[in-house]
Amino acid sequence: MKILITGATGFIGSKLVNLLLEKNHTVHYLTTSKNKIRNRINYKGFYWNPVLQEIDSNCFEGVETIIHLAGATIAKRWTSSYKKELLSSRIQSSDLLFKIIKENNFTIKNIISASGTAIYPESFDKIYAEDTTQTANDFLADVVKQWEKSVDQFESLSIKVTKIRTGVVFANNGGAFLEMIKPIKLGLGAFMGNGNQIQSWIHLDDLVRLYYFVLENDLEGTFNAVAPNTVSNMDLTKLVAKKLKKPLFLPNIPQFMMKLILGEMSILLFSSKKLSSKKIQDLGFQFEYPDLESSLDNLLS
Repeated sequence: MKILITGATGFIGSKLVNLLLEKNHTVHYLTTSKNKIRNRINYKGFYWNPVLQEIDSNCFEGVETIIHLAGATIAKRWTSSYKKELLSSRIQSSDLLFKIIKENNFTIKNIISASGTAIYPESFDKIYAEDTTQTANDFLADVVKQWEKSVDQFESLSIKVTKIRTGVVFANNGGAFLEMIKPIKLGLGAFMGNGNQIQSWIHLDDLVRLYYFVLENDLEGTFNAVAPNTVSNMDLTKLVAKKLKKPLFLPNIPQFMMKLILGEMSILLFSSKKLSSKKIQDLGFQFEYPDLESSLDNLLS
């Protein structure tokens, strides 16, 4: 199968590309950096600029499926200008793909798009599945809502739409996890707030395998990409410190202090999302790292 990927050079995209090539698929990828364009067997890069609405339409040649991962990282201080970029980087890229496909009548069968768990309401006890109608009402939730709306428009072209709502990605080569454990590595670890907030997370290897599972099984709809076993900030901090053989002696860090340091982005450290992965598991997907201990053993070894 020939697959077009956006965000292919990021830490999630690059891992997914490797898996697809191992499985003998052909990968076309879009990049905003011309010096990242490569042309190898089964792997070919194309230039695009969603801000200027520019794209090399040759990228669609023979493509059946689009995997859409492009979007500015949320792990950066949310200034007014960056908040606009967080939204526009997702909407403009989706809109550009939609526009070109519609104008040229390319025969794309489905689009698998990244999405976020921020759309769900805060929860310490209630477990949310994909079919819930309740949503959060904050900046990041609004980004996800508009992001998904920009992807849903592909249905009007008779293209199957799949959205992967991804929790905190645990990886040792990028993402929020490395930032979360930095203070612990320095012996300065502490719980955030009361430490009871729930984090729905997923190991990078499982996330990439989940994308491939959706692709291979031609799945449509919305899926939570989170491990079956959620974890509190307190339990996560304790277990990371234990694995790294680091002390925990500092007092809990209040939210107002982190807001002074990180600004509005600090909400990510205190947000509580308790989400279910039952839908994808019921379809046969099996997690390689279903619990925190096995995940940390792999990442911190």
